[in-house]
Amino acid sequence: MKPYVKLVLLRHGQSWSNKQRRFTGWSDVALTQAGEQQARVAGELLAAAGFQFDEVYTSQLRRATDTLEIVLRAMRCADLPIHRHWRLNERHYGALEGLGPLAAAIKFGLWQVIQCQRRIDVSPPLLDLDDPRFPGNQACFDEVPTAELPRAESKQQAWQRVQPIWKDEIAPALKAGRRLLVVSHKNTLRELIKQIMGKSGSRSKDLSIRTGRPMVFELTADLELIRNYVIGNSAVR
Repeated sequence: MKPYVKLVLLRHGQSWSNKQRRFTGWSDVALTQAGEQQARVAGELLAAAGFQFDEVYTSQLRRATDTLEIVLRAMRCADLPIHRHWRLNERHYGALEGLGPLAAAIKFGLWQVIQCQRRIDVSPPLLDLDDPRFPGNQACFDEVPTAELPRAESKQQAWQRVQPIWKDEIAPALKAGRRLLVVSHKNTLRELIKQIMGKSGSRSKDLSIRTGRPMVFELTADLELIRNYVIGNSAVR
């Protein structure tokens, strides 16, 4: 068999917005106690399976960075290079952020809410530039050019945002044999999985990206997919 590397993708643990069934996006919400426990279990499962990492990537959002911190603590890992990047943030839900599905449908119409969830080219309602939810009004994104910060994103736009960090950092690191852990968000991870699966990317829609469940991708040095599986799950694809 060709030499291979392992990439682990992990969706953050349950957040308060997950529990309350609200559109979260770039809203910087905390983990619930259940989410913290999910992160601990993920770290314990990775440690028990013998995983070690050379570098880790995560978004700039608290629910992902807190999950990563808990995972590394459970694995007893220290001094790993950690790359926190806004390009790994969740898809931005624009004016839907903070709303539950019913409130969103009442305010913007059920069809618009459904369309932006189902179609890859439909954006949620845009935020006004003076809205405090717009990242350009948040100090943590001061180093990002305002023109690159989203007021809302379609699925397609979210992937266009993620592509540079995959092409410029993650893929080259994997090709160099680096063992990587990426802790991020459902929509971001789904787009990374599509890239990883390449021609078999249509299978990515069948993957359930659950909170706190490590997903392992074994790749050749040319990043061809050998197999993928979930830690703690006997199913192998």
